[in-house]
Amino acid sequence: MKLRYNRRAIRIVTHVAAWAVALSLPYLLDSHHGVRHHKDDIHEWDFFYLNFITSILWIGPFYLNAYLLMPAFFYRKRYLAYTALLAASFFSVFLINLLLFVYAFGLPHYNPQGAIGFLLPTFILFIAVSTAYRVVRDKTEADELAHQRHEENLKTELSFLRSQINPHFIFNILNNLVALEQMRSPELGPTILKLSALMQYMLYETDEEKVPVNKEIEYLQCYIDLQRQRFGAKVPVSLSLDQTPSIYEIEPMLLIPFVENAFKHGVGMIEHPAIHVSLHIEDGVLLFSVRNRYNPSSTETRDKGSGIGLGNVSRRLRLLYGNQQVLQISREEDWFIVKLELNLH
Repeated sequence: MKLRYNRRAIRIVTHVAAWAVALSLPYLLDSHHGVRHHKDDIHEWDFFYLNFITSILWIGPFYLNAYLLMPAFFYRKRYLAYTALLAASFFSVFLINLLLFVYAFGLPHYNPQGAIGFLLPTFILFIAVSTAYRVVRDKTEADELAHQRHEENLKTELSFLRSQINPHFIFNILNNLVALEQMRSPELGPTILKLSALMQYMLYETDEEKVPVNKEIEYLQCYIDLQRQRFGAKVPVSLSLDQTPSIYEIEPMLLIPFVENAFKHGVGMIEHPAIHVSLHIEDGVLLFSVRNRYNPSSTETRDKGSGIGLGNVSRRLRLLYGNQQVLQISREEDWFIVKLELNLH
């Protein structure tokens, strides 16, 4: 947070210094008095102040173009509206210049055509510089975001390989397999297949940048089925996972930490434990929710080796999807609730 404020302060100081140089440069280059001499010396300083105030007015169109018109109209290819608003900003400066010329300084012989011919090249110059500034700024931010995403992938890759699945969960499943084999249960084969599918997805599919949403759903289904077998009727699990069209894709292992968290902290020393998981897609928006009972007074020590933490998952979502995702984490009475909206477009 402190670094962000420092960068903002540096940016503000840089802009102020740049404007100070840009506005004072024409007068510093004047080898005589720093003002433009006119035939009528009576109005010489009036023209000086008029030109100086007009120069300051160009700051408005500069930032209006850079921070509003470019992202809201030009980037969205609304060129007609963009051009119209630029023209409106120019005539606003022209009108202020006219009012200053006639009423504030009382200068004679205002020539509208001459004023436009004098103001328009300067306006075009400032808009060109403003456009270049916005393009360079966006490119810099895009490069920085890409770098952060790359670093995030590097940081989370090891965590995925080491602790995507709670080691205690694997240990319990293996014990269940032994028990099923001793009882010669018909569930032994399906359980082995589910564990195999889970491990295969975790080891191989996660190498891809994106996978079909259905594959992520199958992974969640296998994980939850194995957890159901582990806890049995002790932990009721309500599950609603809709099959989705194959056109939708998602980053692998993006949803499992929320389900892991529910099983980690929604069982144990909890009265009437319960877990509800739902996932469906509406108009290209993935709606995912996980609800589990929890004990607010529990002092249970969390397993540091299980999962990558909801804080890291939230940061990863912001890096990957920006404002195309909404993550809500709340506590209502004895329920811990996670809701995620993800724009898959």
